[in-house]
Amino acid sequence: MTRFSMPTRRALAAVPATALLVLVPTVAYAHVTVSPDTTAAESYASLTFRVPTESDTASTEKLVVDLPTDTAFLSVTPRSLPGWDVEVETGRLDEPLEVEGATVDEAPVRVTWTAQEGHEVPPHEYQEFAVRVGALPAEGTTVVLPAHQTYTDGSVVDWDDVAEEGTEPEAPAPVFTTTASASADAAGSAASDGADGPAASDDAPAVDPLGRWLGGTGLVLGVAAVAMALAGRRRA
Repeated sequence: MTRFSMPTRRALAAVPATALLVLVPTVAYAHVTVSPDTTAAESYASLTFRVPTESDTASTEKLVVDLPTDTAFLSVTPRSLPGWDVEVETGRLDEPLEVEGATVDEAPVRVTWTAQEGHEVPPHEYQEFAVRVGALPAEGTTVVLPAHQTYTDGSVVDWDDVAEEGTEPEAPAPVFTTTASASADAAGSAASDGADGPAASDDAPAVDPLGRWLGGTGLVLGVAAVAMALAGRRRA
């Protein structure tokens, strides 16, 4: 049997893994993404956009995020970022909204971050941009937030493709889907607890078969003891 030295065996063991790395195509991962701290409907959420600089030669100097107008956020508050100027633009909505008896036809529609000189995001690095919005729309709503990334060489990347089932868009828009509201979760939990717990009644106390049996046995033993005592007294 042929024996290989330890270095040779290590090299042979590494061949399949190396071959696999060569054969598997590189998957694009450097997308602009959004991470909400909550997705509960009717809540206020902090949205964090992660923006990577994919260029080898240019830096990211501006980020523009389009906000939904069909399910508008009436409250939009960007978090300050040192070295960056931020602006919230208000615009007219596609359809007026009824909010607490009032008609609203304008709302924040766009947030723009612009780097001050020397604070651009260098090649192959990333920056996070945060904004608090609310209230989130109804459960099951897909919130699409197209982003537009501008580089120092003048090029612009539009992250605004909406994924279709079974496909992976080249420049997907940041997106998330809302879940049940906190009040709905609480109500559902209470209903579940009530369904699983024992039924209670003020008019009819719970029946305890074992207690009944023990009580009956005690009564019988008590009667027997009295009878024995009376018999003993008669004999005396």
